Amino acid sequence: MPVVDPSLNPVAEADLVEVRPSLRPRRRPARADLLALGAYVLLGVLVCLNYWGDVQGRVSSHLPTDHSWFEWLFAHGAYSVRHLENPLFTARQNAPDGVNMMANTSLLGVTLPLAPLTMLLGPQVMYALYLGGALAATAGTSYWVLSRHLVRSRAAAFVGGAFLGFAPGIVHHANGQPNFVSNFLLPLIVLRVLRLGEPGRWRRNGLVLGLLVAYQIFINEEMLLLTALACLVVVLTYAVQRPRAAWAAAGPFAAALGVGGGLALLLTAYPIWFQFNGPQSYRGLQGGVFHNWGEDLAAFVTFARDTVAGDPAVEQTIGLTEQNTWFGWPLVLVALTALVLLVRRSLVARILAVLVVVFSVAAIGPRVRLGGVETGVYGPWHYISDDLPLVEMMMPTRLTLVVAGAVGVLLALAWDAASRAGRPAAGRVRVPAQRTGEPADADGPSSEVAAPASTGRRWLRPVGYAAITLAVLPLVPRPLPAQPVDPPPHFITAGGWRPYVPAGRTLVPVPIPSNVHGLPTLRWSALTGQEFPVPGGYFIGPNEKGEGVFGAPNRPTSTLIYSTMDSGTVPPLTDENRRQAVEDLRWWRGSVVVLGAHPREAVLRELMTGLLGPPQRVDDVWLWDVRPLVG
Repeated sequence: MPVVDPSLNPVAEADLVEVRPSLRPRRRPARADLLALGAYVLLGVLVCLNYWGDVQGRVSSHLPTDHSWFEWLFAHGAYSVRHLENPLFTARQNAPDGVNMMANTSLLGVTLPLAPLTMLLGPQVMYALYLGGALAATAGTSYWVLSRHLVRSRAAAFVGGAFLGFAPGIVHHANGQPNFVSNFLLPLIVLRVLRLGEPGRWRRNGLVLGLLVAYQIFINEEMLLLTALACLVVVLTYAVQRPRAAWAAAGPFAAALGVGGGLALLLTAYPIWFQFNGPQSYRGLQGGVFHNWGEDLAAFVTFARDTVAGDPAVEQTIGLTEQNTWFGWPLVLVALTALVLLVRRSLVARILAVLVVVFSVAAIGPRVRLGGVETGVYGPWHYISDDLPLVEMMMPTRLTLVVAGAVGVLLALAWDAASRAGRPAAGRVRVPAQRTGEPADADGPSSEVAAPASTGRRWLRPVGYAAITLAVLPLVPRPLPAQPVDPPPHFITAGGWRPYVPAGRTLVPVPIPSNVHGLPTLRWSALTGQEFPVPGGYFIGPNEKGEGVFGAPNRPTSTLIYSTMDSGTVPPLTDENRRQAVEDLRWWRGSVVVLGAHPREAVLRELMTGLLGPPQRVDDVWLWDVRPLVG
């Protein structure tokens, strides 16, 4: 199994005859590392720039509800710490049933340790601060792994780290989904997997891997699964390329993997059990809604919306799914050229080529799509049942995030190779040593011979630098688009609701929060520190069959509210409607119904007046005190 050679590329330690100290990478000056990290931080600030213009009053233009959900999650982490409550479950949303936080994207590994900052700064500031920080941190850990364990050139590591942290697909998810940009542990996990075969260190390597995996489970399980699949392909590809070295390292690798898996399972056994068996857990998504979301082949050569070369109009044709590749044609050409040039002499390049092919094909989905048109050609997912565990929850297009990772590493390798092109080699260098039945390889068994004075290919260096730069520059991210959102009513933020909501009761906002309606009212809960529970919400929970569905099952009154908002008129109301309203309020344990400023405020006030009687005007809201009605 593969281990990391600290001098050149991740290869088997047994494959190296000798590496002289003069050939080991020079120690990177701290100043260079700080400059790289500083550049990543500036990129993170740039991506979130539009939020900082009015951090209290702006949300993502593309995924405003997801943005509000993650603000709510930061508030949940702070609430759980402040009240010492179980963070795996919350009753502050979807009253009275609550929400299984392990069965939803909850980001507990972030929101809990950052709870003090959330209490100090508020969830809006914390969201914007963390989003840019997570992008920079992912680039930073990628840079560290590349510069210490794969390439000699700091510039090469910087380019690779920048792409891994700010790839078009990652920046796309930054529009309201910070869980998909929180990948700072993944380079460390991959590195640790590659080191599992080190002799004599199986306990330490296994323990470190177990801790990293356990923590990643509380950040993003889906990205962990994609990383695990990628590592599986890497290990299998290495074993095929280097069977003897793989067999020699199999014992320590298996022992370390057992230690890591056991520790991760020990640390996460109860949360994982809770995810699948706790209250409000579910089995799969109704209808396998993600199963058909494959990657459009044209997306690979298209510039992403949120890059300097991107055009939002392209989304009208091929932007029907997530923008997880969207590399642009220059980068695709450079990546393919780099693979052709490096694959013969570099084991790492061959592994990257396998990753690109396997995950590109796997991401196609049930049918091949080209330019927004679904063809009659079946993709690999056509032959996979959407009822299989885990598969039913996967979105095929997201497999291309592994391709993005492979391209980032490939850019670092290509830049590093260009930096050595035509440069005189002093002293002695590694050259391949032929084994019987195995091809010579720059990453294979080696000996040392005197280096030639010069290769005579100095022109390759500027050409390589220029090609990579011109391919990457169009992908520099633009500030994420943001839109204004109405602030919560003063009645809510000033605590005017407190006399109306005793312990054990809920505040019922109009409209009821859901994954389609009620974005502002969901934020009421987040921006007040979740001090009052609300019905409905934005989450995944079980239906009557135990299948996962988005949001709470509609009650008659919530359905009536949504249909009135959509039509803009109040339907004729009956005594049955009024009776159902009271029953629903009892179910929600409501004590007060609150309507704030809203584009449909007039028609909603007319509807609720018809159901509950005349409201009171309290501060800047319309209020129905329903305690006399529901008891």
